Amino acid sequence: MQVIGLCRFSYPAEGGFQVEYGGLKERQDYLYSPARIEERFRQFETICLPGLKAQTDPDFLFLVLVGESLPAPYAERLTRLLEGFAQARIVARPPGPHRKVCQDVINRARDLDQPCLQFRHDDDDAVAVTYVERLRGAAQSCKGLLENNGLVAIDFNRGYIARPDAQGLAAEPNLTPFYGVALAVAAQAGVRQTIMNFGHNRLNQFMPTISQTDSPMYVRGHNDHNDSRQKKHVKPIELPRLNAAGEAKFRRIFAIDADHVRQVYSNT
Repeated sequence: MQVIGLCRFSYPAEGGFQVEYGGLKERQDYLYSPARIEERFRQFETICLPGLKAQTDPDFLFLVLVGESLPAPYAERLTRLLEGFAQARIVARPPGPHRKVCQDVINRARDLDQPCLQFRHDDDDAVAVTYVERLRGAAQSCKGLLENNGLVAIDFNRGYIARPDAQGLAAEPNLTPFYGVALAVAAQAGVRQTIMNFGHNRLNQFMPTISQTDSPMYVRGHNDHNDSRQKKHVKPIELPRLNAAGEAKFRRIFAIDADHVRQVYSNT
């Protein structure tokens, strides 16, 4: 099955944010503010990309959705980060309704005459290097369920919350159903709805779901610029510092290198 991931990199959508920022100009000013965009680039480089580049099953497509208004220096930096990542494709779009734009981007990249596996991915999150392989395996194991339903969610719900900084990584285990990372949807041939047509935490209200809890499959990035953290009532999460064994585990499972994290966060 074709596997497609979609990552929105500071795309100025109409809707799709937990906290809105007035009109288009205010939204773009927030998304492209130097402090915020620098944090997104740091986590994109050190957390998001390593595991995707190291997938044990390299047969997938990774779409990076950006706004046509993304300033040229940022667009060039993004292009450099994706050099050598053959599965990645930057897709630039003007502002538009969030779900409609994301649906169109995915459907233009897929063969609608064939079934497809789709996953959503934030630019500060990570998946295990075995994610695509495990996703295809889960779909094959539940072949009958997928064939009898237009859409089926596949949720790997065990992972970590982590915060990178100049000292390395602070992280703790997490198990949250439908968290939005390492979460996929299997769409049958001809089904135009995509994973982005539904709120990730409500997928089980609209389709059958498959849950996998046997091993950690994601890292949910934590930083001050998370969309959900802009709400006034959200409290900071205190995370323990990873020791050498924990850092080695992150390298093995997610290809996240704490030394690389320290270098990037110390140099910028």
